[in-house]
Amino acid sequence: MKILLRIKYLGTAFCGWQFQPNARTVQKTLTDAAEQLFGEKCSITGCSRTDSGVHANDFAATVDLSENANKIPLERIGAAFAPMLPSDVSVTSAEIVADDFHPRYDVCYKEYIYKIHVSPVSDPFLFGRVWHYDRKVLSDAAVRMNECAEAIVGKQDFASFMASGSKIEDTVRTVKYCNVVQEGDILTIKIAADGFLYNMVRIIAGTLMMAATGKLDKNGMERIISAHDRKSAGLTAPPDGLYLNKVVYN
Repeated sequence: MKILLRIKYLGTAFCGWQFQPNARTVQKTLTDAAEQLFGEKCSITGCSRTDSGVHANDFAATVDLSENANKIPLERIGAAFAPMLPSDVSVTSAEIVADDFHPRYDVCYKEYIYKIHVSPVSDPFLFGRVWHYDRKVLSDAAVRMNECAEAIVGKQDFASFMASGSKIEDTVRTVKYCNVVQEGDILTIKIAADGFLYNMVRIIAGTLMMAATGKLDKNGMERIISAHDRKSAGLTAPPDGLYLNKVVYN
């Protein structure tokens, strides 16, 4: 039997999702809890690999169970996991899926959000949860960022927004939407696509902040995309502000 788990976690104290020797990871933490809960060795597969410090509001992962596993009603699995997991990760729901279902390859699209706190002074209650941006931005920063974000939407080659050294050869992705909302001193970038290159969202965030400071317009963004060159884009924003926000399946 294969069960799809929906998970939330605060990535600050994790070295990302994927197993690493001698490092605290979400996959290892969840696997240890699952083996205790179901009473057998468990294989857990995630929908993506988030980096150290990156968070998830909605991460999806499957666990394969044998007929001998402890039987727990689906609606109770989240609560059953709770006492076995640390406070920075939780299982929010569970459902049975087909044996050939794959949490990564069957994804229709994923949505990420990136949060930026624009202020000369950091907020300790946002520590590790936002990119603290202490430089000045224009009064219409969100408007300018949205104008540049329009150029990102659609099916195109996003090589300019892929981390240098990545071995991915097919850099074409389809972005469903990309927009920016400002609430007080928080700028939130929301972007959804059928797939993302390594550090793609963080590089897009760093590039959009160039628009917030008046250093980039829509034509400039289009030139960056057309360049297919990482050096043409902005800096890679820190992991703190990045959240996997939604994973959608067909």
